[in-house]
Amino acid sequence: MAESRLPVTVLSGFLGSGKTTLLTHLLQHLRNRRVALIVNDMSELNIDARLVEGLRLEKTQARLVEMSNGCICCTLREDLWEQVGELAREGGYDYLLIESTGISEPMPVAATFSFVDENGRSLSEKTRLDTMVTVLDCKSFFEHYFSQDDLCDRLDFGAEAGDQRSLVDLLVDQVEFADVILLNKIDLVQPQELRDIRAVLGKLNPRAELIECSFSQVEPSKVLLTSRFDPVQAEQSAQWSRELLSLTPAEHIPETVEYGISSFVYQARRPFHPERLMEVVQNSMDGILRVKGFFWLASRASQLGYWSQAGSSLRLESKGKWWADLPKESWPSQDDPWILSRWQDPHGDRRQELVMIGADLDRQKVEAALDGCLLTEEEMAAGQAAWSALSDPFPAWS
Repeated sequence: MAESRLPVTVLSGFLGSGKTTLLTHLLQHLRNRRVALIVNDMSELNIDARLVEGLRLEKTQARLVEMSNGCICCTLREDLWEQVGELAREGGYDYLLIESTGISEPMPVAATFSFVDENGRSLSEKTRLDTMVTVLDCKSFFEHYFSQDDLCDRLDFGAEAGDQRSLVDLLVDQVEFADVILLNKIDLVQPQELRDIRAVLGKLNPRAELIECSFSQVEPSKVLLTSRFDPVQAEQSAQWSRELLSLTPAEHIPETVEYGISSFVYQARRPFHPERLMEVVQNSMDGILRVKGFFWLASRASQLGYWSQAGSSLRLESKGKWWADLPKESWPSQDDPWILSRWQDPHGDRRQELVMIGADLDRQKVEAALDGCLLTEEEMAAGQAAWSALSDPFPAWS
């Protein structure tokens, strides 16, 4: 049976990366197609009047509305839901192109299409999310990646004063969730820098297709009707996620060395001493480009620690409790294979499991530094009551 749902391509990327230029380029090659657009600022689209004929152009204020019913652990674009639904009901369009705002994370946009409302309706009934595209400005990539700025510190990004995200966190979110990454403005960087960018992107998101271009000139078939989007793969697209989802050593993705970028998974079954870990975090992470995974802190033994680091951005926070600290009635099932694959007596699923990606990464040095943070046999024998009394320099976890 032929696919009748409206295919959707979503464009993400920072302001100035070339999203609007890409839209204009695509429209020039789709003169004989009925294309619906949802863009943030029509005034930025410099389109010949003849191209606009037959197009449905929509503006959106990109208003983010936080979900309150717990169905999706992110924010939902209420206005996007309404506008896409209206376009799908009208019918007659060949494509829908959505240009996200420069500070938008692609995952909440994608979640909009699978969300089911209180009446049982979903955009997926009439539309099909086809391709998630991220446009990168190669000239600014490393400047942004190693920036220490928060989004609200950068007036040119247009973030609200209360936005607590860092610039690099947003950059990594846009990269890791993409099906296609356009390496735009390659004419402004040297070949070696371009190779370094490709190497970093290949580790952050090995699933995405990398396409080099200037002035966003790309073959339309690379971003339209690709059928590349897969919700399950998208959740597992980043290198760290693929590494952590390996269930056995035989399934572990072997590290590769390309242009000095390599990765490995650090694993251990003892908790970290908080003071020793803080020392390593502050002084022994040179060359680390990305860290993501779970960690076990002795002073907060029941809390599942989450470590996310990209460039100068560092987050060490709680993601709830370990399964071992919850009654089995709370488990997805009493013999859940994912939980059991992480289980090792006597401490259950409590563990260190961190994916490290770095430039010229000295694996032995990093492993030795982290090993030095683990509790000694004597400290382990003292038990959790003694662990909770350890000096802990980390901020409180909510």
